[in-house]
Amino acid sequence: MKIALIGASGFVGSHLLTELIARNHEVTAIVRNVDKVTDKSNLLKVAGVDVFNVSALAKVLKGNELVISAYNAGWTNPNIYDDFLKGSAAIQEAVKQSGVTRYLVIGGAGSLEIDGKQLVDGADFPPQIKPGATAARDYLNTLKKERVLDWTFFSPAIEMHPGITTGRTGKYRLGKDNPVFDTQGKCVLSVEDLAVVIADEAENHQFSRQRFTAAY
Repeated sequence: MKIALIGASGFVGSHLLTELIARNHEVTAIVRNVDKVTDKSNLLKVAGVDVFNVSALAKVLKGNELVISAYNAGWTNPNIYDDFLKGSAAIQEAVKQSGVTRYLVIGGAGSLEIDGKQLVDGADFPPQIKPGATAARDYLNTLKKERVLDWTFFSPAIEMHPGITTGRTGKYRLGKDNPVFDTQGKCVLSVEDLAVVIADEAENHQFSRQRFTAAY
């Protein structure tokens, strides 16, 4: 499969890039700084493109079968809320202009629901990540109105961050709008297994115009 991966040098994107290449997919890695892509493969092309440049991005995306966005406006960015929404809107428009129909977005866990209430609206939600999580939630609401693209939105497990040492097990359980908890009441997934989940969805296309999630 020919896949364009936006944000391929980030925490999530870099692991996903490695997984996709290992599965013999042809990947165009789209990044701000091409020097940050360290993978080497004859299946890999690297493009340095600003996602806010819609026409330039659309040109690079053209000819792919799927666009995966691991775009992140930067957790330490004081304007993360606005920048995430603007960047996501630009990417969505570029995908449309490129003629690619499948669009898979890696978002946040904050929009997952427990007893009908989204996590990001809870009183104990970490304030340091709330602006970014709220932006991802609001973008999901925008994406639900999309009628042209065959979109999919992925919400990671509640605990999916550097420091989880499970590595790549290839095992996970799927959910839709609610967190997937294990027998200890934890909702955890390593970034390596997140990459497995996304690569599996790229190949199997189970969640057309839906949000889904995964954890152990």
